[in-house]
Order: sequence, then structure tokens, then C-alpha cells
Amino acid sequence: MKTQTIGYITAAFSLVAGLAWNEAIKSSIDSIFILSKDTIWAKFIYASILTLILVLVTIYLNYLFQKENKK
Repeated sequence: MKTQTIGYITAAFSLVAGLAWNEAIKSSIDSIFILSKDTIWAKFIYASILTLILVLVTIYLNYLFQKENKK
């Protein structure tokens, strides 16, 4: 029960941190690209970059956990 509670608290903190990073990344993309932040292309670019980063991080974490479990 204690482990689950710690997991839920960690997930909540991760969500808050993720939302903060979301705003930071959106602002960075808005300043880099000339496109207006409300255009459909800017939103697709943002979603594509974020998806790529998250997939790469997930693959890396999966690799680390599998490596740790083999020991």
C-alpha cells in the first residue's frame, strides 16, 4: 500500500512538472518558428516534436529496466 501511494504521489508530481515543461517547450517553439502559435501547422510541429522525444525517452527507460531486471 505504501509503495502504491508513493507511486501515485510521484505520478502527480510528474504531471505538474510535465505541464510546466509543456509551457516552456511551447514558448521555445513559438520563438524558434515564424509560424503563429495558433496555426494548425505550429500545433502539429509541437505535437510531433514532443511525441518523438517521449517515444525516445520511453524506449530508453524500457531498455534500462530490462537491463536491471536481468541482473
